[in-house]
Amino acid sequence: MSTIITSIDPGSPAMRAGLQPGQQLLSINGHAVVDVLDYRFYGYDPVSHLSLKNKDGSTQKLTIHKAEGEDLGLNFDSYLMDEMRSCANHCIFCFVDQMPPGMRQTLYFKDDDARLSFLQGNYITLTNLTEREAQRIIDLRISPINVSVHTTDPQLHCTMLGNKNAVRSLDYIRAFCKAGIVMNGQIVVCPGWNDGDQLRRTLRDLTEMEFSSCSLVPVGITKYRKGLAKLRPVDARCAGEILDIADQFGQENLRRFGTRRFFCADELFLRAGRELPGEDYYEGYRQLENGVGMLRSLEGDLLRALDLMDEAPVPSPFTIATGRAAEGFMGHLLTLVQQRFPQVQGKVVGIDNDFFGHTIDVAGLLTGQDLAAQLQACKPLGRVLIPLHMLRHQEDVFLDDWTVPQLSQALNAPVQVVGIDGFDLCDAIFGL
Repeated sequence: MSTIITSIDPGSPAMRAGLQPGQQLLSINGHAVVDVLDYRFYGYDPVSHLSLKNKDGSTQKLTIHKAEGEDLGLNFDSYLMDEMRSCANHCIFCFVDQMPPGMRQTLYFKDDDARLSFLQGNYITLTNLTEREAQRIIDLRISPINVSVHTTDPQLHCTMLGNKNAVRSLDYIRAFCKAGIVMNGQIVVCPGWNDGDQLRRTLRDLTEMEFSSCSLVPVGITKYRKGLAKLRPVDARCAGEILDIADQFGQENLRRFGTRRFFCADELFLRAGRELPGEDYYEGYRQLENGVGMLRSLEGDLLRALDLMDEAPVPSPFTIATGRAAEGFMGHLLTLVQQRFPQVQGKVVGIDNDFFGHTIDVAGLLTGQDLAAQLQACKPLGRVLIPLHMLRHQEDVFLDDWTVPQLSQALNAPVQVVGIDGFDLCDAIFGL
């Protein structure tokens, strides 16, 4: 833990109040500051009474007046003001355990930190949460937090998470529900483990708890599973069964509570060969980060963008590269564009995931080397359009450390990164 101030933002309330790097922040409004959550929550009010420890060991009290919600402007050694909590579980489906050797070290770190769940949307299991932290979440009403549920059967929960003490996370979930804490849940469905009757039990329990919302996603299985639990992928039959169970409980929740509560990932509809639901199904796309409604949202935004175009330029030819799962749907979107604007010349190419194995078929897990090798056979390419979620956050690096310029050089074609919504896709297609 380090609450020693390393720098102060220019023009910030702290700068105007005369704080200096090297001072240690002890408390705000009488509350001890342990980490970034304490700093953010107790420093939210328009009047902040700070207790500080100076370099010479003396203490100082200082009052800062600012706008409500305005950051004080203090920076510390690390974003969390503490060490990041690593995962203590050995989940049978953990994707990190299925990574090949020799990749960048950060890809092998498994975080399980409640603070990152609230601040950055990371999913956590709650298994390494302390009683103090759990009570702080309740006292400060920290919401929303993203929670990995998987199953509510205590014994199966411990088995799937590979942690004999994992049952306490179910106790925390119940306590948070009772306290009104908003939780976005996730169930990674593993055939033969937590599907069928086990899935029904989980959805029943979450319904009675009035859990906020929960996504159902199929397990991802790479070819690197030597020594790991035996898993099989979600096939068409299993995907259909998951959809039916989720819909049964979704309809019940709509009747009783006015919310579907349970939302299935796009992958499940694609694997089952079923049409994607309409926009109303997704209730504002609250589970979008889990791939729930991403394709429907993309289509809706693209159609709205096309409606705004009275005339359109003649764009240069292009190739949309995507995973096998979304290949058909992206082809459908391109057809919609070409029906309105026949001058558009483009094609969609689905890429096999040779790096992780062909059971991984989503675009977000494609590598630069697979894109390079397979797009070579599809020339002429024109401009190559790739989705933003293929890349590391705020960087131009793929999972295998290939970069966008490197891919462009290998293909001898411009590579254009497309943002997350249909308006971005429209702009990319027409070169706007």
